[in-house]
Amino acid sequence: MAQLLMIREQVKSFYSRYEGFCRPVLKFLLAFVTLTMINRSIGYAAVLTNIAIVLVLALLCSFFPNNFVVVIGVLVSLLHLYAVSLETVVAAGILFLLMFLLYFRFAAKDTILLVMTPLCFILKIPYVVPLCAGLVGTPASVISTGCGVVTYYLLQYISVNRNTLETLESEPIFVLEKFRMLIDALMKNREMQVLIVAFAITILVVYLIRRMPVDHAWTIAMITGMLVDIVVILVGDLKYETRIAIPALILGSLAALAVGLVLQFFVFNVDYTRTEKVQFEDDEYYYYVKAVPKNTVSLADRKVKKIKGQERSGGAAGSGSTGGGRAKRSSAEVKDVQEYRVRRTATRDRGAGNISSSSRNKNSTKRIIMPEDSVGRSERLTDIERAAAAKARAERNKKT
Repeated sequence: MAQLLMIREQVKSFYSRYEGFCRPVLKFLLAFVTLTMINRSIGYAAVLTNIAIVLVLALLCSFFPNNFVVVIGVLVSLLHLYAVSLETVVAAGILFLLMFLLYFRFAAKDTILLVMTPLCFILKIPYVVPLCAGLVGTPASVISTGCGVVTYYLLQYISVNRNTLETLESEPIFVLEKFRMLIDALMKNREMQVLIVAFAITILVVYLIRRMPVDHAWTIAMITGMLVDIVVILVGDLKYETRIAIPALILGSLAALAVGLVLQFFVFNVDYTRTEKVQFEDDEYYYYVKAVPKNTVSLADRKVKKIKGQERSGGAAGSGSTGGGRAKRSSAEVKDVQEYRVRRTATRDRGAGNISSSSRNKNSTKRIIMPEDSVGRSERLTDIERAAAAKARAERNKKT
């Protein structure tokens, strides 16, 4: 579980850090998938099915607000329908206009639901939409979901009855017949109506339960919403004989529950074992607060520190760093420094009066035995020691 939480935090951290890049990419993918599905369902205009056109339109959607994806999708659909007949375009255009008036008035922020509803129908998992809409949406999501259902069934009817719509002549009586066929396709489609009602009830039930102040509210809401959706669809099937596939209904509902659990993990993952209840008051009210902490994990803050190794070499005496830094010295300079230190020690000890005759050499200095391997060792020199070493070397050279 901790590993999953860490992955979630990494995903959220990556998105928050690169949000300016991630949002256009996600809009591009949504627009590309939407246009591809439209072309596969009603791809009557060969020009619009060109992959280059699809990529250009999807790229254009990535630079505009989310609702621009809906506008482009509707325009592409109408252009495809124009290849069938002008009357089909007019009827579909009027229907899209009515849905737009409802959508932009009440649920203008539910672009993802309006687009994903037909896509989920094509992918055979339509029951995911009401469950997720109830978890993260509002009651207004009923409108966007219903518009998505109507859009799918309208395009499906036109795709199935394309030949009939094309063969009717352009005389006024046949034009009215085309309008009547499209209107009847929606008004008398009991399956579509049952699904709209079932999805609306499911969204409201899930929304109301997941907002209740009870433990595991989201889990209870998902399970209850799944069962309510199945029951309403089965009742509608028995009443209107819609012939909805029961195995597909059950499998689709289980898939919706799985998607809902994933959504809960990323959006509402809390630890009910650490719930705290607080009660306090002010001059006018008593407050009863229930605090449920979120399941979070801290990401390790790793900092890499580069340590450069000190270069060691037996270079010339003049190559040392100034200001008390490390010096690159020869063996002769090291000996000079050692001699200076020995003399300084002997002078200090004579002043203290604690040097015996046996501990001095012929130069009245204290005898100190230095390890042989210390001759080539790099040491930190002071300015005084470097000056003393140079003086000792000059005196030695003068005597020789």
